[in-house]
Amino acid sequence: MTDSSRGKAGLFLCLTAVATVVSVFARVAADADQPTLAESLAAISKHQTSYLTGGLARLVSGVTLLLAGWFLLKSWWIHGSLATQIIGALFMTSGILTAISGVSAAALAAIAPGLAESMSSGTTDPLAQGLADIRWFTGKAGFTAAGLGSAAATIPLWNTGGIPRAIAPASLVIGAAMLFIWVDAATVMHRVTGPSFLVWLLVAGVSLLIVARNRSGPSSLKSPVQLTE
Repeated sequence: MTDSSRGKAGLFLCLTAVATVVSVFARVAADADQPTLAESLAAISKHQTSYLTGGLARLVSGVTLLLAGWFLLKSWWIHGSLATQIIGALFMTSGILTAISGVSAAALAAIAPGLAESMSSGTTDPLAQGLADIRWFTGKAGFTAAGLGSAAATIPLWNTGGIPRAIAPASLVIGAAMLFIWVDAATVMHRVTGPSFLVWLLVAGVSLLIVARNRSGPSSLKSPVQLTE
């Protein structure tokens, strides 16, 4: 029987990687990571389109990761395996948190032009501060959940064999390193773990697509008796 859920999970992992790349490049282009909220709002106001694009792309990446986790839960591959059930749940959690972070970023992009000037004079806007805090926390929490999911995938990937087994050790290392997202001093590590996780998403997604396709081939053919009916 064709394991369509596994293939869909792989597809959505790949889409998550693509949406994340768009989000990161748009966010970097906006140059919104400034020391103070007032300076960040000024940068967002100046590069509103880029920051809005980054927020929407982050929202999309959260939704696609949520769907990837959902289809992993539905896949026969995880039945009877606690580890792979945990992976699906963690990816879904990460997707929800990342989507919230994306919505918060998009909302900041929408209100920034009207607040940048007033906040430059020292006025603090509760709405902007709240959205910035939500974006910051859910972004880091979502990245943490994704890292835990990557680490949890080590055993199932190893047991699957083939291409998945080859990326199992890297899955553990990347997942563990992603947990340092909360440590500001680990900035250099963040610049490595982010791209590494994107590569992991693509490799894991493609691996699932390949395995699902291989399993669907011979088993999808009808028997000679069925063909004559």
